[in-house]
Amino acid sequence: MSSDVIDLRDFYETGLGQTARRMIRRQIRTIWPDTSDMRVLGLGFATPYLRSFRDETERVIALMPSTQGVLPWPPDGPCLTGLADETELPLPDRSIDRVLLVHALESTEQVRASLREIWRILADGGRLLVVAPNRRGIWARLERTPFGQGRPYTPSQLTRLLRDNMYTPLQTATALYMPPFRSRFVLRSAPAWEQLGERWFPSFAGVLLVEAAKQIYGGSAIRQAPVQRRTYLAVPQGFRPHGLRAMAHGGKKAAPIGGDPRR
Repeated sequence: MSSDVIDLRDFYETGLGQTARRMIRRQIRTIWPDTSDMRVLGLGFATPYLRSFRDETERVIALMPSTQGVLPWPPDGPCLTGLADETELPLPDRSIDRVLLVHALESTEQVRASLREIWRILADGGRLLVVAPNRRGIWARLERTPFGQGRPYTPSQLTRLLRDNMYTPLQTATALYMPPFRSRFVLRSAPAWEQLGERWFPSFAGVLLVEAAKQIYGGSAIRQAPVQRRTYLAVPQGFRPHGLRAMAHGGKKAAPIGGDPRR
C-alpha cells in the first residue's frame, strides 16, 4: 500500500526527514555525478531529490502514482509533476535517460508491470536508480517513517528482481545508518553515523540504492497484435465532475466517444 502524498511531504519537512534527504541525496549524486543534457524522471515521491538536477539536465519531470496522490513541484516556476498509472506511463518509448525510483517499489502491488513500463520508456543505455528500504535495517522495522512502510528488500532480492525484469545491476550503495530518532544529538551526528556504518556495518543500512542499466537482447522481432492503451485527457482548471453527471442526466443520453459501437 502506498503512503499518502501528504504524509510523505510532512515527513520531509521535519528535521529527521531533511537529514534523511541529505544522506540519501549524497549517495544519489555520487552514483550520478553528471546528468548534463539528459532527461531525468522521478517516479513515486522523488521530488525531494530532484532539485539538484534541475540546473544541469535537459528536462526533469516527476510522476506520482494515483494510489499515492500528487502535489505540485517545484514551488517556483512551472509545475513539473503529474499523476499517472505506474503501469501505463504517459511517455513515449525510449524517451528518458535516467529514472529515479523513490517510495515506489516497496509499495506498488504490480512490481513487474511497473518495472517493465520503466524499461519501455528508458532510452537505450538508460539507467534506473532504485531507492528502497533495507530489510536488515532498523528503518524498515519502525513505522514512524515512510521507509518503514511497504515491502523492504535485501540487496540480493533487489538485484535478482531487476535481473528478472531485463535490467543489469551495475552498482549498489547504502545510506541511513543513524537510528530514525528526532533527537537533536542524533541528527547533528548523522554524518558520523554514515561514515561509521559504511565502514563497519554496511549490511545494517536503512536504505539500499541499486543502479541498473536497461538490458537489450538481440534476436528477431516478433509481430504482436497492437495493445490498446488508455487515453489521458487534460482536465480544465475549475472542472467539477458533478457538472458532467448533471449533463448526463438532464436529457438525451450521451453517445460514446467514437460513435455508436453497434454500427
